[in-house]
Amino acid sequence: MSETPADTAPPSGAAPHLSDPPQDPAVRPVADGAAGPAADRAPRSPAGEIAPNPEIDTTPGAGAAQPAGRWVRRPLALPSTQRSSWFRIGFGLGLGAILAWLLVHTVLQISELLTLLLLAVFIAVSLEPVVAWLCRLGLRRGWSVAAVVAGFAGLLAGFLALVIPPVTAAVSALTDAVPRWRKQLHDHHSTLGRLEDHYHVIEKAQAQLGSSGASVAGGVFGAGQLVISAVTSTVIVFTVTVYVMSALPAIKRFGYRFVPGTRRPRVEQVSEEILSRVGRFMLGNIATSAIAGLATFVWCEVIGVPYPAALGFFVALMDMVPVIGSTVGGVVVSLVALAVSLPVALATAGFYIGFRIAEDYLIMPRAMKYAVNVHPVVTVVAVLAGGSLLGIIGGLVAIPTAVALGIVLDEYVFPRTDAS
Repeated sequence: MSETPADTAPPSGAAPHLSDPPQDPAVRPVADGAAGPAADRAPRSPAGEIAPNPEIDTTPGAGAAQPAGRWVRRPLALPSTQRSSWFRIGFGLGLGAILAWLLVHTVLQISELLTLLLLAVFIAVSLEPVVAWLCRLGLRRGWSVAAVVAGFAGLLAGFLALVIPPVTAAVSALTDAVPRWRKQLHDHHSTLGRLEDHYHVIEKAQAQLGSSGASVAGGVFGAGQLVISAVTSTVIVFTVTVYVMSALPAIKRFGYRFVPGTRRPRVEQVSEEILSRVGRFMLGNIATSAIAGLATFVWCEVIGVPYPAALGFFVALMDMVPVIGSTVGGVVVSLVALAVSLPVALATAGFYIGFRIAEDYLIMPRAMKYAVNVHPVVTVVAVLAGGSLLGIIGGLVAIPTAVALGIVLDEYVFPRTDAS
């Protein structure tokens, strides 16, 4: 009598033999030569349902089943809930990718506006120590903000009062000299006349203007657009700065509400420390700019460059712009010194090259170290990196960003790493 796989199955509780087939509820043995209908010999599920067996013919009148005694695996169908879950995952990933692309595209489109808003917020935070000092004197916050705005308006008016007279005189002198230059060009005995006879300057200039009239008109139109854009950006920055300065306490309270109450006092302490150091950074920047303006005034007075007060004020304002501000100021002063003589202009250029090196690697790092407690190397690297990423505004906010990052590391990251 032959033994079926069911007869040789190990007793209950015994360990299965290595040669035993896997105990899969979807797989059941088929006995060799067992009598009865083929459906009785088909594999059954734990619930007793008959699973289709391709090796057993269950059609009516099929006779005996084909080879039996084999282990038959029933293909398991994927549940409908699992199929729908995969669909939801794929749909969610596709929708997330589309939304991410739209977000990046929108941010790139309004990047200029976001940069202006960042500049306005930075200016407002930088002036907060002055506003807070006026509030401690007894003024309301609105009046304190108005006093700060009036102070800056007074500085701007003083700068214009110093700059407008020499600029007006220079334009008037140029206007009066143009007819005299034209007369000398037509005089064959003068120096300009001999140059005109030899090089034909007037004909070449007229031909150049006639052939490139459209480009000149386009250049004028582009310059007009640039002026309008600059004025619009200035108005946006000024308006947002005033609003942020007025509502800064309310903005801070609203932002602190997103922090859990148990951690809110520590977050407020860290945030106030960051804002305080940003304000000190701005005061340090104003101090270094004042040094640059004073040095320019003294130099121009000593060597006889005209308009020393206006040039000193101009250099002080330009020096507040990081990366390129002091360079632009030095170039302008050197060009004005060229009106005196070429040696004076070369000496002025050499003075500004030396002053720029001293300011970038001696004055500015030391001032920032005492103002915001940042290492000079970090100051130089932060300004270079910020200027490379966001230009002038990036260089302006680079040092405060480095300060904020250092405070966050000292308060949240380094204590955990030291304790681990």
